[in-house]
Order: sequence, then C-alpha cells, then structure tokens
Amino acid sequence: MIFKGHTGESLQLEMIPASKCSVVQEQGQSELAFLWILEKSELIIDGTLIELEADQVLCLTGFHQVAVKSLPKANLVRFNRPFFCILDHDSEVGCKGILFYGSSKLPIIELDEEGKSKLQALWRVFEMEIKEDPDPLQLEMLQMLLKRWLILCTRMYAKQTNLQKLDFQKSDLIREFNFLVEMHFREKHQVADYAKLLFKSPKTISNAFSKLGQKSPLAYIHERLTLEARRLLGYTDKPISEIGYELGFEDVQSFSRFFKKNEGLSPSEFKENLRLGKIANSSGKSG
Repeated sequence: MIFKGHTGESLQLEMIPASKCSVVQEQGQSELAFLWILEKSELIIDGTLIELEADQVLCLTGFHQVAVKSLPKANLVRFNRPFFCILDHDSEVGCKGILFYGSSKLPIIELDEEGKSKLQALWRVFEMEIKEDPDPLQLEMLQMLLKRWLILCTRMYAKQTNLQKLDFQKSDLIREFNFLVEMHFREKHQVADYAKLLFKSPKTISNAFSKLGQKSPLAYIHERLTLEARRLLGYTDKPISEIGYELGFEDVQSFSRFFKKNEGLSPSEFKENLRLGKIANSSGKSG
C-alpha cells in the first residue's frame, strides 16, 4: 500500500512475504524505512551478514546497501523526505542522531511484548487510514501516525541503549554529536573538531559518552569512517587512493593503516574478500 501526495510525498506500508522480499532493496536516497522482522531472517547490509530474530526492527536509510539472503515475513514502513523530514521536525519526534542520521552501526530495536503490542495497534490504524478514500486531511492524518511510530521507536531504542538514563542536556549533546559526525565525518576526524561546533570541550563530550557506558566519541568517529570505507570499497569501482582522499586522508598509506587497524585487513584484501563472498559469509550477529 502506497500513499502518494500531490507534491511528491510518499508513504509505503507493506506486508512482505518471501516472494516480495526484493522490495526491501528498492530504497531511494531520500527515503527512510523501518523493517519489522516477523520471522527469523538473514540480510547482508553493507557487506555484513546480519542474523535477525522475530520482533526486531531495523532503521534503514537510502545509504544502506541491502541484499536479502532470507526474509520469510516482515512489515515495512517507508517514507520520503517530502512526506516527513525528521530533521525539520526533530523537536516533535527526537529521533535525529538516534535512529537516523547519526549511527555508525545499524540501529536494531528489540521489541518486548508491550512494544510489539503498541506497534501492532498502530500498524492496524495505519492500514485503515491508507485505505481510506483520499481527502484533504489524509496526508496530515498519516503524518500524525508516522510521528507516533517514530516517537515509539525512539523511546524503545533510547531505553535499550540506556540513553534515557542521561539528563536532557547530556542526551541532547550525544544526539547532536552523532548527527554532526554523520554530516562531517569525511573532513573532521577528531573529537576536538566537533567540540568546536558544539561549543563544548572534548572532555565534556567524552564524559557524556562515558556516562552512557558506550564507546568513546573518537571510536564513534572511527566506526563511521570505517563503515563508509566499507561501502565505497564494496559497492563502487573507485580506486583505493580516491576513496582515501574522499574520506579525508592525506595519502593512501594513512588510509590503509587506518582501515587495517579498524577492520583487521587492508583495503585491497577487503575488496578481494568481499568479491569472493568471504566478508558477508563470515560475519555474525550485529546490533
């Protein structure tokens, strides 16, 4: 089921059987999506094999490279920027830097029974509304339902990652840091670069991450760089030297050292292993 607005707005609500699983790979650059796994599945995302259980929800952007190995049954909610821009409406949904635009690893929401029940109820209302005969209020109603979906998923993931345990200032600082890394990771590789943008000291940012009990902010920057390197090495024909330059490294040697330190093998070895299928086939669960 797809809603199409008069000025390019698009919302897709799809119950996916195995025979239609290829729809997951049809992600546009300006689209964001939630993929709700209903039966045990395997996807290859950015060259990594991810084993998924029922009632896990993936948050996907147009930058993710997705291939389906097995996807027996899932629900898909996909929308484009004209339908709802989460950057323009961050004060309403609060998912910037948590679910989208700021995660070096794929956000996967683990649904408990309460969360599952809430999303099931909201899905049914979504279905009823998208099937209604079009009228001037349908777009607004569907946007309201999507905002509710975004807020529910943000709350669940914040709880899952302990972000809700931080006070507002620290959680907002981490969200803004994550978002800025997404915007500038190609040219800004140091925590101090982002501290200047945030008008904070590097120590203040590091303390916020420490209270969350997660990786350091520098590790976060390095993970985002490594993820982009994996994508460019695996899904483009660009030379390694060009990829290194695009990611802000002065020469191919410094890029190769960085990549090998974080990935465990050189860029050329990674390209060859990905070509042979060794990368995806040897990866385990990701979260």
